[in-house]
Amino acid sequence: MSKRAVLEVIALDAEDAVAAQAGGADRLELVTDMAADGLTPSVATFARVRAAVDIDLRVMLRLSDGFAAGDVHRLVRVAGELRAAGADQFVLGFLDAEGGVDLDAVETLAAAIDGCRWTFHRALDHAADRDALRKQLADLPGLDTYLTAGAPTGVDDGLPTLLTEAARTGDPGYEQHLLIGGGLHLPHVPRLRTAGIDAFHIGGAARPNGWQSPVSQEAVREWRRAVDDN
Repeated sequence: MSKRAVLEVIALDAEDAVAAQAGGADRLELVTDMAADGLTPSVATFARVRAAVDIDLRVMLRLSDGFAAGDVHRLVRVAGELRAAGADQFVLGFLDAEGGVDLDAVETLAAAIDGCRWTFHRALDHAADRDALRKQLADLPGLDTYLTAGAPTGVDDGLPTLLTEAARTGDPGYEQHLLIGGGLHLPHVPRLRTAGIDAFHIGGAARPNGWQSPVSQEAVREWRRAVDDN
């Protein structure tokens, strides 16, 4: 395939960011507190990472574990502080108690980051109806990507859904890019690439020694080769 695949790597700090870029990452997802599956980093952390690398950087907007929005006013304030520091790409996604998209929260944040590109994250995999969610969000400004494994349990179980959704690219609600992550392993890559999927997201796979260790440049380089060779 002639189009270069996007490789996004989770970064917790500037050291991670530098290693990921050196290994061939195209983009970073910047978070803190992976014990809570990734929360919003401080403005100071963002500034250090932004100064350390020149690849695209998407910043998580999420205050607590789970998919409830919580204090939306605080999220808007934090988003404003990050934008003032230079952030121009984000990651977000919220569900209500019934598993539907929390449209009020998502629309409020989308307005707060107007002019920025953003990813709706793996809340999609926990939605009661992912097709309905995608159609509800289809026209939101800036939304260009869904981070998904196809299932809450990961790509092993979600692969059929991912292949089905890839085949619907361009349909209403399916114009956004699929970014595959969550239990993603190297053997998944060839089948996903054959289906036309060209964006991949890794976190733990970039850290062979666990989340207490920094991103491994060599691990990222192995993924770079894998997504380019298929």
